[in-house]
Amino acid sequence: MNALPACPHCASDNTYPDGDLYICADCGYEWPQSGSADQDADALPIVKDANGQPLSDGDSVVLIKDLKVKGTSTTLKVGTKIKGIRLVGGDHAVDCKTEAGSFLLKAEFLKKA
Repeated sequence: MNALPACPHCASDNTYPDGDLYICADCGYEWPQSGSADQDADALPIVKDANGQPLSDGDSVVLIKDLKVKGTSTTLKVGTKIKGIRLVGGDHAVDCKTEAGSFLLKAEFLKKA
């Protein structure tokens, strides 16, 4: 039986201790052995728009570049206003809904409205 905790980031049981940290061999996430791992897992990094302004859940943003949606003929046009964004972790940190559907977007192509 593995007495080590599961990874709070990807829920994998493939973890190991390294000094005062636990490390997930699958996703590479690291968290301290002492203290609450849940606080670290829930804390998202600060997401900034193209102008360096921090974004938060519920903000309205505007696209600064035409974005072609992979696998479709849809293009999100520059100047499109998107209301009520939601921040999620990862490379594409902004989850939003537009008239064309739901998308995950990179914050570097957005500016705060």
